[in-house]
Amino acid sequence: MLVLLLLIRKNKFKPLYNNQGTGGGIIAFRYTDLVRATKNFSEKLGGGGFGSIYKGVLKDSTSIAVKRLDGARQGEKQFRAEVSSVGLIQHINIVKLIGFCCEGDHRLLVYEHMLNGSLEGHLFEKSSAAVLDWNTRYQIALGVAKGLCYLHQSCHKCIIHCDIKPGNILVDASFVPKIADFGLAAFVGRDFSRVMTTFRGTAGYLAPEWLSGVAITPKIDVYGFGMVLLEIISGRRNSSLETPYNTRSSSTRYQNVDFFPVQAISKLHGRDVKSLVDPQLHGDFNLEEAERVCKVACWCIQDNEFDRPTMGEIVRVLDGLQKIDMPPMPRLLAALTEQFGVVTSV
Repeated sequence: MLVLLLLIRKNKFKPLYNNQGTGGGIIAFRYTDLVRATKNFSEKLGGGGFGSIYKGVLKDSTSIAVKRLDGARQGEKQFRAEVSSVGLIQHINIVKLIGFCCEGDHRLLVYEHMLNGSLEGHLFEKSSAAVLDWNTRYQIALGVAKGLCYLHQSCHKCIIHCDIKPGNILVDASFVPKIADFGLAAFVGRDFSRVMTTFRGTAGYLAPEWLSGVAITPKIDVYGFGMVLLEIISGRRNSSLETPYNTRSSSTRYQNVDFFPVQAISKLHGRDVKSLVDPQLHGDFNLEEAERVCKVACWCIQDNEFDRPTMGEIVRVLDGLQKIDMPPMPRLLAALTEQFGVVTSV
């Protein structure tokens, strides 16, 4: 992969679409071929701070998702991060990078298209065709855990995703989850345990250590995964603001913050996990599995990274091969409850 990046940098890797059938590696596409495949980037699937994603179809009828990166400097940085991280990874729970385009100022990444979109859409969008049943949710949680375990423990270098959230978890036609969007990924050599990196990620899924400026470890992905687990359980976003007051002032203020993680661990300690589960399931779920997922989630979001489990331990717990104790209330959540009037009732 280092050789590939050097060739890209020196423009010695000739972008030929017709190398698609040679060797099974990632493909170097011509820009004109991707324009044709996406019908001039006409069908937008989504986007973010780094660019937009478009649906396309190759000549062999393969459906693709093309990420077009914006901004020469930042786009180049994300481009190299994604090619370096997912270019040689083959895992059922990690989205497959089919190819790329590095032609002139164009930086594009070509991924397999996930027919069922993102976990975020299925959990939070009212227009979603059907509610995810419990077994599907549990298998998604387990699949994401296995994907992260592979990134942290089985790659040549430990890959820290740095932005685990429902929007970066895609699901295929069979609802197999795929971790996506490696543009913020960080790499840790096997002889090291942590790495210094710039602040990155998405609010609501950020581990506390980001704010202290210390070198990060794979445990930041564990924290984000814990937050995702809670949203899988509840079918709702972890935080929301209640009715505002003092609306005449220039800055709207809110009486209470409805923060689901506080509710989750409080109900878990009260042996009332049943009330946490998405009401759209109408009670059709495995209570033992729900309690297991809730315990794992609450261990994942502990303040101290050393108190959080590894992804390998999480996989074993979710597979039913290892038991897990009752987690303590994280200090930050306890402080949040006292200081800001966090709602703890469901």
